[in-house]
Amino acid sequence: MRVLVVKTSSLGDVLQTLPAVSDAKRENPGLVIDWLVEEAFAPAPGWHPGVTDVIPLALRRWRRHPNLREFLGLVRRLRARRYDLVLDAQGLFKSAAMAMIARGSVVGLDAKSAREPAASLIYGRRISVPRDMHAVDRLRRLFAEAIGYALPGSAPDYGLAPGPRPATPRLLLLHGATWESKRWPETYWSELARRAIAAGIEPMLRWHDPAEHASAQRIAAGAPGTRILPAPNLQALRKVIAGASMVAANDSGPAHLAAALGVPSITVYGSTRPAHNGTLGANQIHLAAEFPCSPCRSRACLYRGPSAVQPACYGTIPPARVWQEIERIIAGRP
Repeated sequence: MRVLVVKTSSLGDVLQTLPAVSDAKRENPGLVIDWLVEEAFAPAPGWHPGVTDVIPLALRRWRRHPNLREFLGLVRRLRARRYDLVLDAQGLFKSAAMAMIARGSVVGLDAKSAREPAASLIYGRRISVPRDMHAVDRLRRLFAEAIGYALPGSAPDYGLAPGPRPATPRLLLLHGATWESKRWPETYWSELARRAIAAGIEPMLRWHDPAEHASAQRIAAGAPGTRILPAPNLQALRKVIAGASMVAANDSGPAHLAAALGVPSITVYGSTRPAHNGTLGANQIHLAAEFPCSPCRSRACLYRGPSAVQPACYGTIPPARVWQEIERIIAGRP
């Protein structure tokens, strides 16, 4: 049986699909899985030993710079092989449309389960999955019902081999996030780095674009001795995360990669909550803001009252609170 998985973005969503792939391969060792994904995230499915062929697409790039030749090339590639099942694990109209191009029976979430209900109109078979579950659990259930096996009761297995842990303790500060409202204040990151240095732990920052590099430089200026490492792509990011003893992170794709690699992590949540999309795995600690308008689920902080920090909700998660959790990890009781 050959299955095409359509899960195009973003990094966290792609990584949260990996445990479902592990389940499917464990229950059906002869299953062949291909994966359609945005080109920026294409390395992630390829890391899983159960994925045979990764097919990149460039919808994000094509929106800015249309390229008919590239698109037709993708169509030919999707039509070149017959699939026993085309599984849209995204639940969006755009992902359903891409699934429809491939040759095979298209399966996806029903209207009540999909993020965009209209997507379900494209599917030949629709599956109901409760929305009040964690994304990893929802995807595991979707795969089990679509492919036809009993849902395993085991803990999620991302299928990624963890890297060797460093000989000296290193704290990686994942300070970036797509949403402004998800970014813990830079002054807080600097204080956390200073606490690490005082405890004999090497703090590290990574960056992938000029804006994140500038932010890392400001944070490091407030904590001399903090290393700044470039991570311009996913392969470099994986190497940086795998080389850390522990991670402190905003709610972001790299935080999910740390969880997938089994690195002990503390993730802070302000405008969001971890119940449905938080990092999932061993030694994952979630700190959620306790503020009247949190979680606002807004990309920018909308609070206009007096506040010592921005976003305002992060005033309820000061560096001392995060450091307390780091000390628990160091003590071996995360």
